[in-house]
Amino acid sequence: MGYTIAVTGKGGCGKTTISGLMISSLIRNGMAPVLAVDADPNSCLDSVMGVTVHKSVGTVREEARKIAAANEVTGVSKRELLELKISESLVEAEDFDLVAMGRSEGPGCYCYANNVLGAVIREISDNYPYVVIDNEAGLENLSRRIVKSVDLLVLVAEPSMNGLRTVARLYDLALEMGIEYRALAVVVNRVRGDGVSAMADEVAQKIKADYTVMIPVDDEIAGYGEKGMSLRNLPVENIVVREVDRFMRTVMQRGEE
Repeated sequence: MGYTIAVTGKGGCGKTTISGLMISSLIRNGMAPVLAVDADPNSCLDSVMGVTVHKSVGTVREEARKIAAANEVTGVSKRELLELKISESLVEAEDFDLVAMGRSEGPGCYCYANNVLGAVIREISDNYPYVVIDNEAGLENLSRRIVKSVDLLVLVAEPSMNGLRTVARLYDLALEMGIEYRALAVVVNRVRGDGVSAMADEVAQKIKADYTVMIPVDDEIAGYGEKGMSLRNLPVENIVVREVDRFMRTVMQRGEE
């Protein structure tokens, strides 16, 4: 399986933006193709990356369920049908592919589709040097084992004491859930000045984070978000792009060790 990065954090902290910037950085640094997994039902990673998801895993799960119920196919198991449908939902771009979890659109337990998504990701991820998973708020997707373990767990925080306390709680929750990771990063997003830096370092030391990254607030990125523009169009000179690139180069170097 490719080097797997899972990004999570409190809702509204900017984790989807961070995920998109990390994917773009990996591509710029010659790590294409990247597999992007939008595991947040409320997320818009496709828009951030400049593509459109026409069918999510939630959608194809319902399609497969209806086809199986109507006995419209023979010689194919329910699992094989769902795997085929999930493969069809993959959005293929020039230097990355994207699959979106979406929502469960009908009755019944969503766990089965979730398990199949995990199996499909494990099967196809060998084709990608890096896999980036944009998770829903919290750690539910990881606890349900979309992937069994990750190489890098990224906890995104708002630039405040409450935001950093949320990161500490997420870390405690990860331990309780038995989530496995090789390295841990705390990314503080939309930072103004140096006031939060000492607090971030304190939290990072407490949870034994391998990386502490401060992402400055940036009007250009905010403008892109307001207009629904792909972050892939940001200039490499952008202050946030430079900071994410610096972080990702360090991650890639250590990943090769």
